[in-house]
Amino acid sequence: MNLFAHLALRLAGVVLLCLVCAVGWVLIDAHRSIEKEATASAGRVARTLEALYWRELLWRGGLNREHIVPVPDWQTMTTMKVISPGVCITFAPGNEAPQRLCSQLEAINTPAPAWFKHFYTQIFGGYARIEQPLTARQPMAGTIAAEPDAEAAVRQAWHQVELSLTIAGLLAAGIGVLAALLIGHSLMPARSIVASLKRLEHGDFSHRLPAYRTAEFNEISRAVNDLSTRLSETTAQRVALTNRLFQVQEEERRALARDLHDEFGQCLAAVGALATVIEMESRAERPDLAQDARSIIETTKRMTGTLRGALARLRSQEVEELGLEASLAQLVAGWNVQSGPQATFHLDVKGDLTEVPRATAQSIYRIAQECLTNAARHGSPQDVRLQVERVDTAVALSVEDDGGGSPTKLSGASGYGLLGIRERIDALGGSLSIGPAPRGVRVAAVIPLAA
Repeated sequence: MNLFAHLALRLAGVVLLCLVCAVGWVLIDAHRSIEKEATASAGRVARTLEALYWRELLWRGGLNREHIVPVPDWQTMTTMKVISPGVCITFAPGNEAPQRLCSQLEAINTPAPAWFKHFYTQIFGGYARIEQPLTARQPMAGTIAAEPDAEAAVRQAWHQVELSLTIAGLLAAGIGVLAALLIGHSLMPARSIVASLKRLEHGDFSHRLPAYRTAEFNEISRAVNDLSTRLSETTAQRVALTNRLFQVQEEERRALARDLHDEFGQCLAAVGALATVIEMESRAERPDLAQDARSIIETTKRMTGTLRGALARLRSQEVEELGLEASLAQLVAGWNVQSGPQATFHLDVKGDLTEVPRATAQSIYRIAQECLTNAARHGSPQDVRLQVERVDTAVALSVEDDGGGSPTKLSGASGYGLLGIRERIDALGGSLSIGPAPRGVRVAAVIPLAA
């Protein structure tokens, strides 16, 4: 999960928590307000009935009645006006039967969902019945009882919750969108930093990050730029050292090939000549000695053949003397002789290779030599194709075989041959790719000549 999504989820969690807290507070406030309205309604009805008493007293001579407070027709619109919606008033005048009056039960908002009604009832339960005397001067005159209707109370609570959720939801959505835009804008430097790190991963050390307004991102930008500079310097030093090592390696190979040819080769030639003389002189008198001499001659011939193969692998004078194309042709011909009828090696050269620099030509020759060796050793190919093509300011080299090998296994191999190929190509600023062929593995490299 990216940073923007992570922060957005956290922001959504905080908004949801705030909404839950707001709904809880609205429910508590609605419950309290309904109780207060019931108490206030009881007081207003008591004052209204007391006013009706004085009217009856003055108009109808209520002083001669048995009760101080008359019982007129109090269930009128005047009384309904002082009762809050959803509240039921019960009036018990003296010893008479109680009378009940409820205000606007059916007209209060819309019915609440069943789940909300169950939740509200489980949390708050019922409402307490509020009773008070009709008048403090005559407590025995009767009582006024107020009680919120349960269904009406749930409707009122649901209406307030619904209204609060709508307003809070719109505010939360607006705040969330604005916060997401601000977070996205604040995290824009992170994208450029990640893109720069990916370019570093692919070897582009020339890219630099700009300065940012945020102090944290500015410090990261400075650290990434310093890392790019150090990696560029380290890579340049490594490339120079690698090129120098390859030059030393070529010089050592030449010296070793020269020593083997001059010393070991001449010794083998001398041993072969002496064995031939011994075989000729002892052929008549000492047949057993002649047989041993012939064995020495055969062994010398095999050692000479092995020495020639080693000299062919060690020496690179052919590239300097014959040129890259002729050296590659000689290399492929040597593999055809060495492998015999088991595999056939082909060479396909496109473009002019005569202007390839000497050091680059030697590296291309070594890369082709190692690729052919890998194709022959790590599979059982019958057809191996080496293609070298001059493309503008680069040379494209590819070796494809039908030995049925695995590109993944070859890419993950820890042998020194493939490591040497990678080092040579990196030192020349090129690229290497290992992929599948129709019936085997294809190794391709692109080497720029400007390196």
